[in-house]
Amino acid sequence: MTINKYQGKTKEEAIEKAKQELGPGAVVMNVREIKPKGMLKVFKETVYEVTAALEEKEVFTNPLSALNTAAKMHEGINLAADEKLQVPKTPETQNTAAPTASAFRQEAEMKSEVTHGERRNDGLEKRLEDLSNMLEKQLSVGEKRKEEKLEMQTASPEGLQFVKMLYRTLLENDVNEKFVNQIMDEAEKVMHNGSSVDYILSTVYQKMILKLGQPNTIDTTGKKPKIIFFIGPTGVGKTTTIAKIASKYKVDEGMKVAFLTADTYRIAATEQLRVYANILDAPMSIIYSAEEMNAAIERVNDYHLIFVDTAGFSHKNEAQCGDMKKMIAGLDEAYEKEVYLVLSATTKYKDLLEIVDIYRDIADYKIIFTKLDETTTFGNIFNIKLYAGASLSYMTNGQNVPDDIEEFNTQKIVKQLLGGR
Repeated sequence: MTINKYQGKTKEEAIEKAKQELGPGAVVMNVREIKPKGMLKVFKETVYEVTAALEEKEVFTNPLSALNTAAKMHEGINLAADEKLQVPKTPETQNTAAPTASAFRQEAEMKSEVTHGERRNDGLEKRLEDLSNMLEKQLSVGEKRKEEKLEMQTASPEGLQFVKMLYRTLLENDVNEKFVNQIMDEAEKVMHNGSSVDYILSTVYQKMILKLGQPNTIDTTGKKPKIIFFIGPTGVGKTTTIAKIASKYKVDEGMKVAFLTADTYRIAATEQLRVYANILDAPMSIIYSAEEMNAAIERVNDYHLIFVDTAGFSHKNEAQCGDMKKMIAGLDEAYEKEVYLVLSATTKYKDLLEIVDIYRDIADYKIIFTKLDETTTFGNIFNIKLYAGASLSYMTNGQNVPDDIEEFNTQKIVKQLLGGR
């Protein structure tokens, strides 16, 4: 007998999951309602757990024994977000009493009760701005400070209302509910009923910052040339992104850059890249195979960076996926490479999941998000980072070359996800 447990928001959903996996012959042995626990239980949903079994004629198993040994279902991501990052206190001066509250506390606590439809709390943007400024130095240089306790208030409904508001705001910004619950569960470990709203905000903010991590951009150290591949589906802005990054290193860093394009499916793409190459006075070659790619690289092997524009295609096209994988794998081992998966922030979450899975089979990659100017919610950026585990590198917010690009700004994105600007 095969015995498994399945969970769903309703009893019927859990039973349907059981029948989908075990088949129509599945037998429901037990249905259990699991109520949320902890301080945040007021806005977590009840789930139902179904224990289902499938009889196997060849083997007999004692159902009670199997139930006793069934693994407890638990979902979670154990990331560096558990690392403690404390907010420094306001420096003391000779004629000023030592502060008794967090350095980022406002003069007045939040006074208006949060209503169900409210997206952001009064003063939240100012709190986020002050908080990010204080944490930025610690996050960028990795300083270690001694743990400092933030002042706690007496228990009041205000803190809980504030948590509810943050929870709703994250969902409204398209952060997946699974990841929202993980953030809140981790924050709950260091939160108490008496926590001030500033302490709650700083805890959630820190958790999200640590989960997104710092940007991992092109490494210009090591031997040259460094080969930079750009991959991704059609229409995400790969060619324009290449031009922006190449301009940065050519103009700002004074490096010698060259272009290769394997995007022979679209004539316009080749011509577009040629225009950028002419403006930057950089050589460009069209390649059709790994052999041609290595030969083209050999002709410019004294350059610092060689940018390779690849063909955009549907992630469901297995033949083109195979060609892409062969091209990247065919790079001569004498050269160092980096691969960047370019994604649009406007793409649906379900499609993004399929895309990152397919391209993971092609090569290990870092992620670039484009078209941030074409959407008002950035939850998918957070979702894909946690799902794929790949480093974030750059983000673009327009078509202007070379201006509309920057290294991924973790603090900016987290502030916007929490309701700031």
